Amino acid sequence: MFSLKDNVAVVTGAARGIGRSISLALADAGADLALIDLLIDDLEDVRAEVQAKGRKASIHLCDITDPEVVGATFNDIAEQHGSLHILVNNAGMTRDNLLIRLSLEDWEAPIRINLTGTFYCTKAAVRFMMKQRYGRIINIASVVGITGNAGQTNYAASKAGVIGLTKSTAKELASREITANAIAPGFIATAMTADLPANARKKLTEHIPLGRLGKPEDVAPAVVFLASEEAGYITGQTLPVDGGMII
Repeated sequence: MFSLKDNVAVVTGAARGIGRSISLALADAGADLALIDLLIDDLEDVRAEVQAKGRKASIHLCDITDPEVVGATFNDIAEQHGSLHILVNNAGMTRDNLLIRLSLEDWEAPIRINLTGTFYCTKAAVRFMMKQRYGRIINIASVVGITGNAGQTNYAASKAGVIGLTKSTAKELASREITANAIAPGFIATAMTADLPANARKKLTEHIPLGRLGKPEDVAPAVVFLASEEAGYITGQTLPVDGGMII
C-alpha cells in the first residue's frame, strides 16, 4: 500500500525540517524527487540522501514569489523527469508580532511566501497534471490557519488562505482526476520553533493532549498517504497533524 513507484514529486522548502522529512518519506515510498529551495548546501545534502535510497533527485534554486522563475523551474523539472505527479507546497515562513506592531512588510512577507508562492507553484504544476489527467496536490497549512493565534495574525491569515485555496483548487480540478488536500501541522520541533523560550514551550505542550511537540517525521507519512492511489477519493480536505491540539 501507498506505493509511489514511477511518480515524480516536487517538494518546495525541501532543504530542512518538514520539507526534508517529506522528501525522504516520498523517496522511501518509491517516488523520484524534484527538490526546491534557496539553501543550496542543504539541498545537496537532501539530494544525496534521496539518491542513497535508490531514487532520482534533482535540485532547483527557486524563489517561489517570482512567477517567471517558478514557471521556468517547473518547465525544467518536467523536462528533466519527463512528468510531474505530486506537488507538495511546503515552503513557508513566520514573522511574528502583535497586530498593532506589524509593519506592512511584516504583514505581507508570510502571505507572499506562504500563500502567493503556493498559488504560483500550483498554477505551474497543474498545467502538466491536467494534460496527463492525474495529480496530487498537498499543501502544508497550519492549525493556526484554523484556530488563529495571538501574535501571528499574518501567518494565520496566510495559512487560512492556503486552506481556502486548497478547497477551491479541489473543486476546479476534480474532473481531471487531480486531488488537492491540505495538512495542518500543530507545533512541530523545527528551526522555526527552536527559539521558543522554555516556559513558552512548556505552556504549548500543556495544550497538546499527546503531551509533546510534533516532529517533522510525524507530518511526512500523512503526505505519503494523500499522495497515494489509496487517497484517490479524498479531496478538498484539511488533515490536522497536531497531537490533538485543536480537539
